[in-house]
Amino acid sequence: MKKGIGIIIILLIFVGFFGYAAALVQFARAEELHQIPTVSIPTVTSSPSAATIVVTLEQDQINVREGPGTDYPIAGILIAGQRVPALGRSVGGDWIEIVYPGIPGGTAWVYSPLVTVEGSLRVVEPPPTPTPKTTPTVNPTLAAQFIVEVPPTRLPTFTPPPPIIYPTFTTPTQNQLTTQVPMGLLIIGLGVIGLFGTIISMLRGK
Repeated sequence: MKKGIGIIIILLIFVGFFGYAAALVQFARAEELHQIPTVSIPTVTSSPSAATIVVTLEQDQINVREGPGTDYPIAGILIAGQRVPALGRSVGGDWIEIVYPGIPGGTAWVYSPLVTVEGSLRVVEPPPTPTPKTTPTVNPTLAAQFIVEVPPTRLPTFTPPPPIIYPTFTTPTQNQLTTQVPMGLLIIGLGVIGLFGTIISMLRGK
């Protein structure tokens, strides 16, 4: 009797052990099923831009700037015929962003009329405009030490010359011409009178 009870207990232990093992297997399978998604996950593929720019042969070299405009500093140069990958363009299309290793960010900008674009480019946002350089200020106290005040020199006074008096000549009228005796005629008359007086005195002396 006791032997039969022992066999039953052993059988129950084996059954419980196998049941526990089966439960663990079912739990592991359930975890695997939870990890496998039930819907299809879209595959994200990125197509790298195949656009490039080529520097025209009309230019020996062109400037590469840190942004789209002459307000940005020059980052380097490209030589004629050089080909580099292009990333995008400005809103107006005047500037093109290119791959330019060796500077912060690894990108730079070139002026589009100086290059030939191969491929299509998207519009990209330009970098912020660089902060203008500060203008150095001069200490007024220090600058005042180098200011030499020259006393004003009194200029000589100018006395205007007296006005020029121009002589005026009046033309005698017709009445003055008739009343006045010409000086030449008066001299001739006096000469004739003297000549007659000389002749008379000579005749009396004889």
